[in-house]
Amino acid sequence: MTSPGPQDLVVTRATPDDWAVVARWAGDEGWNPGLSDPACFFAQDPEGFFIGRLDGEPVSSVSVVNHGDDYAFLGFYLVRPELRGQGHGLATWKTALAHAGARTVGLDGVVAQQDNYRQSGFEPAHRTFRYSGVAPAVPVPDGVRPVEGAGPRAAQDLAAYDSACHPADRPRFLERWLTTDGHRALARIVDGRLTGYGVIRPGRDALRIGPLFADTAADARALLAGLAAEAAGRPLAIDVPEPNTAAAALVEEYGLTPSFETARMYTGPIRPHAAERVFGITTLELG
Repeated sequence: MTSPGPQDLVVTRATPDDWAVVARWAGDEGWNPGLSDPACFFAQDPEGFFIGRLDGEPVSSVSVVNHGDDYAFLGFYLVRPELRGQGHGLATWKTALAHAGARTVGLDGVVAQQDNYRQSGFEPAHRTFRYSGVAPAVPVPDGVRPVEGAGPRAAQDLAAYDSACHPADRPRFLERWLTTDGHRALARIVDGRLTGYGVIRPGRDALRIGPLFADTAADARALLAGLAAEAAGRPLAIDVPEPNTAAAALVEEYGLTPSFETARMYTGPIRPHAAERVFGITTLELG
């Protein structure tokens, strides 16, 4: 796919190598991308990444990653700072958004862009706050174990649990997210039943927790203890949806404080899911 834009901008599908450049842009914006995120994102929909170039040089980006037939998620809406305000972002946006077709599209929008997203048909669902800090080391309760040691049905059970907490199935992404080098995935098992899971991964400026999905605040607390132990006193961050007040109270117990906010926004209806189990969003770039 090639699409002409303003002032000879050319928008094409991006390669993983292209996205390494975009990940650096995201880091420069203070978004603290995970170090291995692009490989996991491309596993879900390798056709969903777009980059705009001027004279062959990357200047703009948008991802629109399809999750099945009904849902897509938009992220990485970026333009190099010195070239903003010239229409490059909008041209890239329009080309990328066409990839979603008739699907409902979600995004996590920074405050400064939310009015622009409304003009493009996105309506806010809730705010999300990133909490950051250094969590204290606390004892890890029984029942928290690495996903790879959680039993013979762990992979199937975890995929089903993830689908119940998310607006769409995402098996290809999830397989990479759980097994990529540097990612550590923990499950909570109570009476032989999976009651939550969480992942911690290295980021540019801090370790990132996401997702943190759990049946109850007690399950989430147990998982957070295990994930914080993995951090070993290093800075970490987690994106908490505002409607889950128990999640905010939990991370504040750990001494984490809000550092910035976004808004989850959608262009239409989404599949019902267990939003009350979402104590930490997987990523702001892929939902």
